[in-house]
Amino acid sequence: MELPQNLGHKAKCILMVFVIACVGAGPVSGQFGGAGGMGGAGAGGSGGAPGPAERPKFRDHIHSLDALPLGQETGETVVTDVVIQGNKSVGEHAISQKLQTKKGRFYSRETLLGDVRRLNEMKVFDHVTFREKEGPQGVAVTFIVHERPLVTEVIYHGARGMGERELAGRAGIAVGDPLSEFSIESARRRMMDFYREKGFNQVAITTSIGFGDVPGRVVFRINEGPLERIKSIEVIGNTILSEARLKKIIKSRGPFMRLGLWTFNRANLAQIDQDKDLLASHYHNLGYLTATVGRQISYDKDGKFMHVKYVINEGQRFQIKNIQIVGNQFVTEDSLSQRLELKPGDMFDGTVLKRDVGELVYGYGELGFIYADVQPQTIMREEENMVDLVYKIEEGDRWKIGEIRVNIEGEPHLMRETVMLNLLDLHEGDFIDRRLLEVARRRMARGQLLETNPQIADPPDIIVEPKEDAY
Repeated sequence: MELPQNLGHKAKCILMVFVIACVGAGPVSGQFGGAGGMGGAGAGGSGGAPGPAERPKFRDHIHSLDALPLGQETGETVVTDVVIQGNKSVGEHAISQKLQTKKGRFYSRETLLGDVRRLNEMKVFDHVTFREKEGPQGVAVTFIVHERPLVTEVIYHGARGMGERELAGRAGIAVGDPLSEFSIESARRRMMDFYREKGFNQVAITTSIGFGDVPGRVVFRINEGPLERIKSIEVIGNTILSEARLKKIIKSRGPFMRLGLWTFNRANLAQIDQDKDLLASHYHNLGYLTATVGRQISYDKDGKFMHVKYVINEGQRFQIKNIQIVGNQFVTEDSLSQRLELKPGDMFDGTVLKRDVGELVYGYGELGFIYADVQPQTIMREEENMVDLVYKIEEGDRWKIGEIRVNIEGEPHLMRETVMLNLLDLHEGDFIDRRLLEVARRRMARGQLLETNPQIADPPDIIVEPKEDAY
């Protein structure tokens, strides 16, 4: 199709495809098309389809409107006065904004207790109480608040390898914050994690609240210890994979020809433990489902240089005994099995398994089940090195296209809308097909009809907005 040449490039387009749910899937009679679908979708994903729309509950919406009274006031006694006592640093206006008990309104015990709860939620008071005084004209209410002490000074004693600005950013404690033992302990832990990320694995930090005649002074006493660096990384116990290949899988790095002995070489114990899990996952992905990986760490005499050793127990590679599919109702098991690359008798392969899961999810998406979920499970058998593979399927609802609308920002142009609709193979009333949806997205991305510079306008896209109406 030859496209018009005068459409311009200073507009952006959003194609909104509205879909509505179809009633039940019906009998087990559906069939997938050919197995040549795009199986790149991940397990349980929707391959570009959006997540189900969530509408906030009315109750949650109302709760987000702070201090908004609900309904009409009822009662016989009027509030004659509202007094706030005990506040020093927190302004009376800020407190009054949280109160629903106000002068001239009807008195309500329930509302009064709600005000106490709202003041406590400000997290600047240790406790809040109230006092009532009845008079001939009504009830006078007094709120008594007890403010938490505030942080007046923060000191980082012993910090040499890290700057105070870096530590303050990680600690999250600033002058004027409420003084809380819990928040200070949380700050200490965050600083410990920060030091360890930077290679100070032997760091120790203690805290004290109040020093001398300053009750609001917070002191972090830091013993950084040495900056540890990785001097060598060794892998032992491996037979099917070379040490060089395994070292490429992990993220920890030792010095390169001794040139990097100091530069960018910091030992992160958390990363070293994550690398151990990465190696185990890689072996499991290759079919060695019982493989285990341990790690050993030793130091030089000065305690600054670390030697890391990963110990691998590969075990045996597992073979697939049976493949079972459960949970499918609309699509037949034979049709599902035809899309699978893994077959009984094959060696287990995690990479192929992910492709098979993607094929099933994508196949369901072609039939309108855009929220179908597929979860694979492995079950060890009594036979040695044999495993059963089970695909658990949740098909969800089948969706139809209810409305397609083109929204173009910029100068309106009827021909431009017509051209954009012609790029789609989607029609109102049809079951939504994820494959056609992705093809349409690629066509729009490759097209030159609309503005694609994000500094000028949002790039063209197709937005799927499910409706709640049952079809």
